[in-house]
Amino acid sequence: MSYLTTELISHARRVRKLYKDAARMTQSYYHDRHLFRYHAVLLRARFDEHKEEVDMVKIKKILQEGERELFLKQHPQPQKFANSAGGVAFGREQHSPDWLLDTWHPLEKAQYPEYFAKREIRKKEFIERWEKKYGSPEQDLH
Repeated sequence: MSYLTTELISHARRVRKLYKDAARMTQSYYHDRHLFRYHAVLLRARFDEHKEEVDMVKIKKILQEGERELFLKQHPQPQKFANSAGGVAFGREQHSPDWLLDTWHPLEKAQYPEYFAKREIRKKEFIERWEKKYGSPEQDLH
């Protein structure tokens, strides 16, 4: 349920998000670099018009109008990065869990001796940190 808002978002963060989303939407409409840069400069000028505004009621209204305008002017097929959510390669690459390396045969591990030596040291450090923070499992049983 990552679409639910679970924290307060500051005004500055909302403005930055609006600017970034508007720039990405502009990029979806204008594929040629020179056209996109021209419209990005115009977009930045629109944001700079209101950067010195101090009346919070007016600022909030401007921000809401900007978010509404962005929503109304959405591109039907916005550009997405290939590996980001909604992209053509999203979720395509399977990430193997770390414990899978423990199942390797010793001859396979021998091909990468430095890596597995460092990995064993890091595993011991992790276990020590865990036991320092939560205690060892043997202590809990007795």
